[in-house]
Amino acid sequence: MFVQQAIAILDSGVGGLTVCKEVMRQLPREKIIYFGDTARAPYGPRSPEEVRLFTEQIVDYLIQFDPKLIVIACNTATAAALDYIKDKVNIPVIGVIHPGARAAISTTKTGKVGVIGTIGTIRSEAYTIALRELNPQIEIVSQACPELVPLVERGLYDTDEALFVVQNCLQELKEYPMDCLILGCTHYPFLKNSIQQVMGEKVTLISSADETAREISTVLHQEEGLARGNDIPVHQFFCSGDADMFRKIARQWLGEQIELTPIVWQVSSPVG
Repeated sequence: MFVQQAIAILDSGVGGLTVCKEVMRQLPREKIIYFGDTARAPYGPRSPEEVRLFTEQIVDYLIQFDPKLIVIACNTATAAALDYIKDKVNIPVIGVIHPGARAAISTTKTGKVGVIGTIGTIRSEAYTIALRELNPQIEIVSQACPELVPLVERGLYDTDEALFVVQNCLQELKEYPMDCLILGCTHYPFLKNSIQQVMGEKVTLISSADETAREISTVLHQEEGLARGNDIPVHQFFCSGDADMFRKIARQWLGEQIELTPIVWQVSSPVG
């Protein structure tokens, strides 16, 4: 494995930027090539077959850059396509569901865990399976929140409208006596303040981004593929939809992480 190669990160839209931010923070020497399929977001309501096809198309596109590792930074795509993509390519592929499940298991004190996600993620029961593989006695309540991803993709995550929508989505779920809630979609950390306000301070919110970045570090260390030297990486960001909105959200979210790191915005691709 060549340490100069990039980490490829893909998502249905801007949600995977939450993973990007953690990779930039924990692994500042690593170059990132990111693809957000904003033209076809959200993936949640789509069939597993369609999500698998879209994920394969994006991977085929990213492989031309010769990455050393691929991160499927989308829970819906992880549930639908992780094993398929692992069989398709000859480099490590990481999803975001098992890292999130591990973080929840290590956090919960009561063994009662909530999961929110897209329709596709919740329907797949991927989190239930992952959590019970780690602890068969865990108690889980899950809920799909299809209204949340479109809010984030439109850049409305820090608004009164967002709080109103989150309140409506979580009204029933917050009555369940959980002590942690898995944000089972990488878009949801954009709404963390609203979700925390609705769920209350006694509920710990679990984002898979931090744990996923740790897993990337572990895999690259095992493969002797961690970047070395003091060169500042130049990241490349692609999207398939509204380039201006994508750049705006990316700059807001990544903030200080990209102040000293050059970004190349390449906003067209053959995907779609």
